[in-house]
Amino acid sequence: MNKDFVRVCYEEFDPIRLFQDAPMRFHTTFRIGGPADLLFYPKNTEEVQKIIRLAKKYDELVTWLGNGSNILVRDGGIRGLVIRFSHKMEDISHEGEDLIVGAGALLRDVASFAQERGLSGLEFACGIPGSIGGAVFMNAGAYDDEMKSVVVSVKTVSLNGDIRVYLSEDLDFSYRHSIFQTCDEAICEIRLHLREDDKTLILARMKDLNQRRKSKQPLAYPSAGSTFKRPPGYFAGTLIDQTGLKGLTVGGAQVSQKHAGFVINIGNATANDVQQLISAVQKRVYAKHEVQLFPELRIIGEF
Repeated sequence: MNKDFVRVCYEEFDPIRLFQDAPMRFHTTFRIGGPADLLFYPKNTEEVQKIIRLAKKYDELVTWLGNGSNILVRDGGIRGLVIRFSHKMEDISHEGEDLIVGAGALLRDVASFAQERGLSGLEFACGIPGSIGGAVFMNAGAYDDEMKSVVVSVKTVSLNGDIRVYLSEDLDFSYRHSIFQTCDEAICEIRLHLREDDKTLILARMKDLNQRRKSKQPLAYPSAGSTFKRPPGYFAGTLIDQTGLKGLTVGGAQVSQKHAGFVINIGNATANDVQQLISAVQKRVYAKHEVQLFPELRIIGEF
């Protein structure tokens, strides 16, 4: 990494929000990943814009990261700058039935904020362990609903440092997909449109969904959530279970005994362990069912 870039970053930003050689295992829910050259926690869109322009000036690579809940960072880590959207950018406000949310806000907090104000539409997201920026990036969903149904607009910063606003019709939402997977821009702020409802009924729905999640998912172990996308006409977990792969282990990575759709970290798993296990599951499921499974989690970084 360019030493002048690092020096300028420490001059321009609060040093307590900059970390060199930051182990990414501390920044992902999988608890896996090699070091990032430089990790930065911005506090607003203007700081994102400023540091991206600096990175461009010094020809440094830039990677965005939310809560790290749907991602696998390879063991070699991430070169260049990692911008981590966290509690420094978690402001939530509302205008009528709309919420304006910083990209670092956790979905569970946004859902609770909405419930307390009698706004419905985010109940499905109350148990997803990710940030809202990451949820928009992946068009996260659960229980037959997804972010597509509530997003009105998204404010971003491009790799040139330009602020842009995308309306919902521009976002190319589909199953676990948005335009941001093909256009490399940092999601900074999201506007959501919800609907008025009784607070008690909203809370009851949230409690029910959280209970269902706790009863079915292996929450006691680090993971990146559902490992595979749902193949058309099937459920990935069911196919993996029918192939007899529950408990299949490579190093510290294991197909969960509780829910076969999850690969979990049972102890000091490496990214290589996870990738080998994913590959083994794909091959065996295809051999038995002739169905191709594709990872839902993002895999980034160097080997």
